[in-house]
Amino acid sequence: MTGADLVLVALALAFAWSMGAHYTGACMGMPYAAGALDLVRSLAVVAGFSLLGATLASHAVQHTVAFALVDARAMGVAPAIAVVASAFLLTTLFTYLKMPTSTIQILVFCVAGAATAAGAAVHWATVLRLAGVWVAAPLSATVLGFLLSRALVRHPVLGRAVEGAASAGRRGAGAGVAAFLIGVGVAVSFTMGANDVSNASGVLLMTGLMGTWGAAFTGGLGLALGALTWGRPLLSAVAYDIVRVDAGVAVAAQAVQALVVLVAVVFGYFTSLNQAMVGALAGAGLARGLETVHWRTVRGILAGWAVGPAAGFAVAYAGGRLVGALLR
Repeated sequence: MTGADLVLVALALAFAWSMGAHYTGACMGMPYAAGALDLVRSLAVVAGFSLLGATLASHAVQHTVAFALVDARAMGVAPAIAVVASAFLLTTLFTYLKMPTSTIQILVFCVAGAATAAGAAVHWATVLRLAGVWVAAPLSATVLGFLLSRALVRHPVLGRAVEGAASAGRRGAGAGVAAFLIGVGVAVSFTMGANDVSNASGVLLMTGLMGTWGAAFTGGLGLALGALTWGRPLLSAVAYDIVRVDAGVAVAAQAVQALVVLVAVVFGYFTSLNQAMVGALAGAGLARGLETVHWRTVRGILAGWAVGPAAGFAVAYAGGRLVGALLR
């Protein structure tokens, strides 16, 4: 490997690390909020199962990122470095601000920005199809979260837990609810690895530095380390800062998030775990009343969703021109 190749691998690992930290809330926020698992165990579940998902089930999505978004033949190491460096910086910034965003959207527009700077063709039809999924997923999650939360209020087993929810803070979940939340959290963590590792590892395929299995494991290792070392901020933000969580809200949000993301994956698309979770949380909270939703937090998250793609394109375009000039 050349020095530039090593820089690209290091950046891919760093980006995967940042994503692993960023998605802890989307994966295990509800089990943690409901008291089903403590902090250490919640982060360990995200780390272990995201590594498994990345290694075993990410191959198709990696190929989409590597070959379906742009003309990979015109993308060398310099544009790839710009892509990963830009996505890493933006994701880390959002994590520092404790604002759930979509690393998928940031990554796709970073690829488009760096490709434009390099003169490579961008497959905008693919980007537009993905954008349709990105709009539909959180809206669907909001509606489904509202409907499921309303249904759970009337469920005789969960009714007492729902009625006894406090105005804030962690609530203890019954054994059945806890087991359900942990099981769905495991599934979502596995799905996160399969769905999101390609954001970091796709460039390793695009440039031919690694094969599918090597890129998948490398990215998965970065996800696991990120969850373990810096996963607490987003885990706490999703658990406590968006809505006041009780057992019913937690069940509704976690189930709807898993359903929405898995349906997208079945149809060959990758969408945002965070956006599905936030949409499901907002819908579930609305079912309990407007006062349960922390609207200031929601407005900040929506602003992050709007800024992320545009920032990704602009930063990667500028980075692509700069890195290309430095490596000539």
